This record gives sequence, C-alpha cells and structure tokens, in this order.
Amino acid sequence: MSREREQGMTVIVKTITRLTVGLILLYGIYILSHGHVSPGGGFAGGVIIALSFVHLMLAYGKEVALGKLPKAATFFFESMGALLFLGIALFGFTSGYFFLNFISKGEPFRLFSAGIIPLCNIAISLKVGAGLFAIFIALVLLRFESENKE
Repeated sequence: MSREREQGMTVIVKTITRLTVGLILLYGIYILSHGHVSPGGGFAGGVIIALSFVHLMLAYGKEVALGKLPKAATFFFESMGALLFLGIALFGFTSGYFFLNFISKGEPFRLFSAGIIPLCNIAISLKVGAGLFAIFIALVLLRFESENKE
C-alpha cells in the first residue's frame, strides 16, 4: 500500500468527510454572519469553522489539514482576529467611548444594519477558530512526538 492510503481513516470516513466538510464550513459562516439577528455569532461560528478543519485532520491525517490551513496561516489569522477586535474597540474609543458604535445602525430587520456587531463577530470568529485549530495542532504534534520517542 502507498503511504498516502495509510494516512487517516477508512475510505468510508474519507468519502463522508469530503461530502460534509464544505457544508460544515458553510454552516459556520452562516452562524457567524447572522449572529447579530439570531443565536450564534463570532464564538459559535469560529468553533464550527475550526471543527471543519479538525474534521479534515481526523479523517485524512495531519498533512492534508495542514496543507489546507498551515500553522503559519493559523497563527496569522489568530493574531489578525485579536488586532481587528482591538482596533474596533480603539477606533470607537477615539470617538469618545470604548467600543462606541461608529457605524450607523440602519433599519430594523435588515441583515447589514447592526453597526459594529458584525465586525466584532468576524474578529472573534477569526480568533476563536484559529485558536482552537492551533490547540488541536499542538495536541496532535505532541502526540506524534511522544510516539516517536518511544
């Protein structure tokens, strides 16, 4: 058998993963983008988006998941989420209050009318999603290192 076939789980799990991982990612983006008008938001959307990459890693192995989202990109997105969230807070602070809503609120029942809340949700989603995936990468790499020492 080739080394590529040995990585990851069975063909059935890989096939189901290939069919569902895009739907999981899309659902995470939906939860993220509608968090200001329905239950959800940045944290829940970020967790679901991270789980789509964890799902890839569990089914195909760490090389495939790290090929889709490398460690450097994970750390970049985590840092960018924190900086974006802090930037939104400080930009409102320059207008007088910490986290002041500097974008007009718009009209009721409109998706893009929540001021800075969607921007905060995006920043939190980047931070949480990349952070959870980085934690999972660290756990997987720690496991492989401990197996190689034995």
